Amino acid sequence: MKIPAPVTTKALLTAGLVAGPLFLTTWLVQVLVRDGFDPRKHTLSLLSLGEGGWVQISNFVVTGVLFAACAAGLHRAEVPGTRWGPRLVALLGLGLILGGVFVTDPGAGFPAGAPPGAPEEITVTGMLHSAGAGIAMVSGIAATIVYARAFRRAGDRHDTRAARACVLAAVAAGAVLIYPSPDGLSLRLVAASAILYAFVAAVAAHARARVASPETPVTPSERSAR
Repeated sequence: MKIPAPVTTKALLTAGLVAGPLFLTTWLVQVLVRDGFDPRKHTLSLLSLGEGGWVQISNFVVTGVLFAACAAGLHRAEVPGTRWGPRLVALLGLGLILGGVFVTDPGAGFPAGAPPGAPEEITVTGMLHSAGAGIAMVSGIAATIVYARAFRRAGDRHDTRAARACVLAAVAAGAVLIYPSPDGLSLRLVAASAILYAFVAAVAAHARARVASPETPVTPSERSAR
């Protein structure tokens, strides 16, 4: 059944399709152009520091706003079976915004002049940045579980496939994060983020497909079923 909704709902859902690719592309460009940055040992948060740090700060904030907009679209589209799904996607966006507003502490030798290992001092700003990152990651994984249950309860073939995809996303992101070796942690964090952002994009695309264009007439049976 197509669910009538205004054009703004589709636009909000489109934000969820754009957010992940925008974030990861911006990260990759910075990896290529920022002197001294090594993605194998430097977390992407360190890109917020030093000359050019405003690019990653903007990347966090803009991506967070896009995910928050997507959450509003998911709420408006009324994807069946969950009220918590859009809220968790909104928290994912909020966590990224916090990560942009509050920058991490310098460390691992980046930017130039930073201590070679852990930060010499853990600041309140750094702790708030870490809190934002944690909120984003936990909310994203929780959203995969919530939507998996919602799609499974919906019961049709397409929703069942969507449920399986959500479970795979949760397992993949969790496996990447909990891998016991500290080597490559920075790249694993990027990989986990990519998985979760792809999940949000898939849910947004699924919801967008359910939204009828404003020109689509609503039949009496569809109206009574809503």
